[in-house]
Amino acid sequence: MDASPVQQRKQQSGAAVSIEPVQSKKQLGQFIDFPHDLYKDDPNYVPELFIAQRDLLTPGKHPFHDHSTLQLFLAWRDNKIVGRIAAIHNKNHNVFNNANDGFFGFFESINDQSVADALFQTAEKWLKEKGLQTMIGPVNFSTNEPCALLVDGFDMPPVAMMTYNPRYYIDLLGAWGLQKKVDTYAFRIKDENVNDKPQRMVQLLKERLAQRNITIRKINMKDFKAEAERVRGVYNAAWDKNMGFVPMNDKEFDYMANDLKLVVDPDFVLLAEHEGKVIGITICIPDVNQILINVKRGRLFPTGLLKLLLGKSKIKVLRIAVLGVLEEYRKLGIEGVFYGMIMEKGREKGYRWAEASWILEHNDMMNKPIEHMNGERYKTYRIYEKAI
Repeated sequence: MDASPVQQRKQQSGAAVSIEPVQSKKQLGQFIDFPHDLYKDDPNYVPELFIAQRDLLTPGKHPFHDHSTLQLFLAWRDNKIVGRIAAIHNKNHNVFNNANDGFFGFFESINDQSVADALFQTAEKWLKEKGLQTMIGPVNFSTNEPCALLVDGFDMPPVAMMTYNPRYYIDLLGAWGLQKKVDTYAFRIKDENVNDKPQRMVQLLKERLAQRNITIRKINMKDFKAEAERVRGVYNAAWDKNMGFVPMNDKEFDYMANDLKLVVDPDFVLLAEHEGKVIGITICIPDVNQILINVKRGRLFPTGLLKLLLGKSKIKVLRIAVLGVLEEYRKLGIEGVFYGMIMEKGREKGYRWAEASWILEHNDMMNKPIEHMNGERYKTYRIYEKAI
């Protein structure tokens, strides 16, 4: 497949690269807007909403800043922005994992190794000054947020809350000495190809679970705050052994939940309960990127909000973003019921396919069942690391 226009650009300017820290609202706006110009010729690029990115990166707006720190940097050449990066000190991650890791995120660059090197060098220096010993990324705060570099599957836009980048980033990161830490997978499950055994088995599995006093229900949006609190305990416990995981505190989970509340369809947010205690969850979200791809420069006003409101009913792709069960309740059939109910309701509502993402490469408990449903591994993402 031919490289996209953004992959074909290769800057050869001999002018020096200068790096400046983001310290003002104007610079923050430039940081957020740079990708729109970088990807302007790439048909698969989906702009991030400006207001969401601004709040994410502003202390006092997003709860990450209550416990951790970061510094944004812009790369300039010939009076033009040519790259950006964030150096991130996630203190909660290090406490939970008993680690001394630093992170980089929000990385974007023209196809020029000298620009990428200047950005990585600046981020590495900032992290070392904090006493950190490794540089991991791209991670936009933690693995609870969009993270990892796309390394395979460049022919389609990303689905909601997944990352996207040009192919040449693989070379830029590798040349700096960043090496693979772990890969994560995205699977595409097409309606016409799926093995619908889970859907056929739903009733039988439900009956078996009922004998153990386990029931499956959809979320009650009228009691959303209490439901979110019930889900938080499972979210923080079911993934606690995943690489790099850090549990969300109350404020962080509430922030994420309120964002998801704007886009979720309650038919696709399912809770498994044992005698009233939530023991498993799945959260699927309509692929709002099918709308956002047409929202110019990520601005909701004046027309972007209208596109979002009018376009939601036309979305025909679903992302299975969260599916987890507490360890002591796994292999009882709960996961099968989740998949079966998603299939049944997805077909009823006219969804053409679903993406299950992201899943660690060595997570056979998740990867194997999706493969058995004829899920196609169609995108691969990578988290890199480097000792500093």
